[in-house]
Amino acid sequence: MEGQCKLLKIYVGESERCHGKPLYQYLAYWLKEQGIGGVTVNRGIEGYGQDKVLHTSRLLELSGDLPMVLEVVDTAEKITAILPGVCKLVPKGLVFSATVEVHKYGK
Repeated sequence: MEGQCKLLKIYVGESERCHGKPLYQYLAYWLKEQGIGGVTVNRGIEGYGQDKVLHTSRLLELSGDLPMVLEVVDTAEKITAILPGVCKLVPKGLVFSATVEVHKYGK
């Protein structure tokens, strides 16, 4: 996987669930089952979405619903193929993709 690829970013709330698991975790396993080349999950320290409610990890304002961001990289064909499934699994949040240039993948 080198050259022009797609970066898919998925933003969900930490407290969202799917089939009894945190949604971000369910998505990571689901993407692996789909044969996607790589997924990274990041926990945001602060952010807000469409509802404009600020969620933060600051000690005095501890939030139980921090932003979770999944970064997914693979070929355009694979990302395009999984997009309908991802959008079905994400009830609210943000899902977008961008073309990226992969310079190194793996060893």
